[in-house]
Amino acid sequence: MLEEYKSQIDKAIAQLHFPEQPADLYDPIRYILKLGGKRIRPLLVLLAADLFDKDQTGKAIPAALAVELFHNFTLMHDDIMDEAPMRRGKPTVHKNWNQNVAILAGDNLLVWAYKQLIVYEPEKLSLLLPIFNQMASEVCEGQQWDMNYEVANMVSREDYIEMIRLKTAVLLGAALKMGALIGGATVYDADCLYQFGINIGIAFQLQDDILDTYGDSAQFGKQIGGDVLANKKTILLVDAYHLAEGEVKNELEACLAISGELDEMQSQQKVQRVKAVYAQLGVFDRVSELKKQYVDHAFSWLKKIKSGQDKLENLTILAQSLLTRSN
Repeated sequence: MLEEYKSQIDKAIAQLHFPEQPADLYDPIRYILKLGGKRIRPLLVLLAADLFDKDQTGKAIPAALAVELFHNFTLMHDDIMDEAPMRRGKPTVHKNWNQNVAILAGDNLLVWAYKQLIVYEPEKLSLLLPIFNQMASEVCEGQQWDMNYEVANMVSREDYIEMIRLKTAVLLGAALKMGALIGGATVYDADCLYQFGINIGIAFQLQDDILDTYGDSAQFGKQIGGDVLANKKTILLVDAYHLAEGEVKNELEACLAISGELDEMQSQQKVQRVKAVYAQLGVFDRVSELKKQYVDHAFSWLKKIKSGQDKLENLTILAQSLLTRSN
């Protein structure tokens, strides 16, 4: 069923009729959508609708498209802010065109996301639009906090978790809640799914932090240790910074002072030194346990759903694939 729903989503995306002109506005949109991806967020919309009424999953397609278009809008703008050269193995939009084109194309993607939602009848739209608007605003808040933290000396574990809740998790939660309401779920059941998505989303980002430092580069799809080299405040670094004392703290701060253009040997040495600090502090185990807590909390919300308990298998499979992924 997951493959069937992903096929439906890909087909619906292919059928979006973007104008041919101006080419510099619409070609970048077609480009980023053709880069593919796992389509996790729109899949969550359809799976949530299916939990409560399989006959309504077709009606959930526009909401699924809205979520996917919004997600790609954020990717296009995030890549500019992060100065990222690659996305899914291909040049990012601002590298293929330029920053001004990428900004405007991203803005237009957001407009097209809303165009998907307005196909719903007023009663349904009045339920969906506030969820979508709150999510969109919170994602922007999360991105701003992320940028603020780049120049901060350090942040607390609580602040970091709240940032990733906003930047990453609320989109998963909103996708599930919107799909559930389209499928006819009660507000209570839709809220339970929202909380499931929030906790899975936080666990998902914690897993991403782990993979960046401890993953297999061939499977992960990008350089292992990139966050370490950039002194990015992942949960690993946040925990290490607050746990370290004495010589261990001095070593960590010495590693953080290594910046600028590094050759391959210098890069590898920095990553290994930071990982050695993490090993001394037991950071990997601490973060893995934190991830497990959010996973357990997520699935506790699934157990509270009053309808659709017999149809949770596909949603569970998808969630577990996110949490055990190697890329």
